[in-house]
Amino acid sequence: MGVEMKKLFIDYDKCMECSECTVKCSYIMHPENNGITSLREEIAFLFACRRCEDNPCINVCPNEALKKEDGVVKRANFLCISCKSCSLACPFGTILPEIIPYLTSRCDRCLERLKENEIPECVKSCKYDAIKFVEKDEIKEEENIYEFDNIIVKVFNWLALYGIKK
Repeated sequence: MGVEMKKLFIDYDKCMECSECTVKCSYIMHPENNGITSLREEIAFLFACRRCEDNPCINVCPNEALKKEDGVVKRANFLCISCKSCSLACPFGTILPEIIPYLTSRCDRCLERLKENEIPECVKSCKYDAIKFVEKDEIKEEENIYEFDNIIVKVFNWLALYGIKK
């Protein structure tokens, strides 16, 4: 398999424990080198959003700033007026404007670097090995591995502590 089939693998707990993040990001929309913050927010929202079929958060938005893309709610930050209608409409109380990933800051997996057969900048610069660039079959099958669009996330399996299967 080629580089284009690989995905970012993030050990979320290991990443969140890091108090001295040295991860760099080459994405043009992250000029302050805060790409990992964007990824952390995106992951948090992927786990929080219940992905309602009737999309009350999207339907209530007066500016059409929210849309569903690949089953995930995304926000166009240039259209959002911070009215928080989406938060009020969410029947589960999980939609928080602070953690809805912005459309414009979505990780592009360093496409330009991939064309040159280089790994993404965040993988290269993470000194704690919390971020990797792997093919799916390189990941050991565990209950606490979740696969999304172009991200594979490992999180602590809190449910297992209580004997609950996901």
